[in-house]
Amino acid sequence: MELVPIKIEHGEEKAWEKICGLSRAELCGKTGAAFDKKTGAFRLRCFGIDFHINPCEMRISAVSEKGDLFLGRLKDFFRLSILWYMNSAMDIPQSGRLLRPEDIKGGHKFTVGTHVLPLDEIARKYAKDPEGFIAKGQEYGAEVITGYGNACIRLYPLPRVPVTIILWLEDEEFPAKADLLFDSTCEFQLALSDIVWAVAMMCSLVMFEG
Repeated sequence: MELVPIKIEHGEEKAWEKICGLSRAELCGKTGAAFDKKTGAFRLRCFGIDFHINPCEMRISAVSEKGDLFLGRLKDFFRLSILWYMNSAMDIPQSGRLLRPEDIKGGHKFTVGTHVLPLDEIARKYAKDPEGFIAKGQEYGAEVITGYGNACIRLYPLPRVPVTIILWLEDEEFPAKADLLFDSTCEFQLALSDIVWAVAMMCSLVMFEG
């Protein structure tokens, strides 16, 4: 799948500078990160993988090779998501109210053109394979959730941004279907609809291609 470049109006460098100016305690408290004294960087767990973020050097690195996907093919989505999350995140509880991306402010773009998420592709891939769907999610740190569809996982692309993906298997009457949902607090944690889209696209791609 060809990736659509993500464009943000505000300068990345200024955003990094803003993060660099925050105290360690404030940054850890709002994002769920931990400061690693050995590396002089913040450790942030994303998709079940530990990453090191050094805001003052504008650098992101992975602790293991599992992070290569996010520092390679998905690097633009991942970098901008990390950057805006560390600027916007709040230490608030999840609401438990699930929203489709298109129901989020500015989310109308998710329904047209190149911004449409590859949920149909996910549904077709796992149409008769709920075990494979769950196993793929667990490769990226997902929790298994009961009570939704035929299979349901919850990914954590960022510590305070849970993303729920629900799979309905195909049957004689209906084709397979997949839905992706955010906790309503994502609007506080990510601030920009473009970043919400980037996070949704990363979650979709790890399930479809990862």
